Amino acid sequence: MNRDFFTFTEDDEDIDFGEVLFVLKNNVLALVLCALIGACAAFGYTSFFITPEYSSSSMIYIFSNTKNTAITENLQLGLQLTVDFEILGTSRTVLEQVIENLSLNTDYEDLLKMVEVENPEDSRIIKITVNNSDPQLAADIANETANVLADEVVNIIETDKPSTVEAAVPAEKPASPSKKKNTLIGFAAGLLLAAFVIMIRYYGDMSIKDEDDVRKYLDLDTLALFPLDSDPVKDK
Repeated sequence: MNRDFFTFTEDDEDIDFGEVLFVLKNNVLALVLCALIGACAAFGYTSFFITPEYSSSSMIYIFSNTKNTAITENLQLGLQLTVDFEILGTSRTVLEQVIENLSLNTDYEDLLKMVEVENPEDSRIIKITVNNSDPQLAADIANETANVLADEVVNIIETDKPSTVEAAVPAEKPASPSKKKNTLIGFAAGLLLAAFVIMIRYYGDMSIKDEDDVRKYLDLDTLALFPLDSDPVKDK
């Protein structure tokens, strides 16, 4: 039937969710298959093509033990200084010294991408986190950054060297990527893509299949139905 003769009404533009569910239900095997293919593809890509990253953290405690200063003032000053030293932790002065001390085959910009320095809210603790594909190297960089930063604190203000609260250790499991998360994303992507293709094919099919399609596309009423005899013609 030629599409030029089809007549569409405003009702045709509305989505019948019951019809959508019916179509998807009739194609449930295709949906499940595509979802499983998407999950397997995401799992395989994550396992074999993405380099795992390991994360290690070291923490130091900032306390300003200056002369002629009350304990309360020392605590308050230490709290204020942590914000400054949080920024200092990723400075060129500190990171280039880390590169030199560990003989790293990298530059400041690349190391900066690996190192994250943060100050937990309302604390005098500086937390240094390093992400690297080598778990041992990640721990070494975190510990050395903490050590160099502590030395810089002593050089900047007259105080005792900050103490290490927690030394970094090599991580046993990668921090990223998450195989479980990526597999679930692949499953959902495969399912949604299959559903999209199925509905596009369904609504894009303009062929006349029954009397409902006659009313929908031609805006005509059917007068009679002629059953199709599927039996072969019998010889008389």
